[in-house]
Amino acid sequence: MSENSSKIRTGFKYVYLVMFFALLAGFFHPLITGNSFDSVISGVIVLFVGLFGGILLYKSTNSEKRQIIYLGAGFGLIAISLGLIFSLTGRV
Repeated sequence: MSENSSKIRTGFKYVYLVMFFALLAGFFHPLITGNSFDSVISGVIVLFVGLFGGILLYKSTNSEKRQIIYLGAGFGLIAISLGLIFSLTGRV
């Protein structure tokens, strides 16, 4: 497989992930109601913070040297994501 094909495939994976998170965050709601896209953008950011926390938790299972750091950072980012979700919904 050529290097260009690999880069295109990697780029497509990230575009797909961003689009999936945008749909998950409610992309069509502002289009239907005429509101702004601020809630969609903040929802996508919250999902990426949680995803990065999950990735760090996964890395903690494979790393021997930095297992505690990855574990703490992963749970910390997931907690931050949960806190952002509660603040966005107005429960805090």
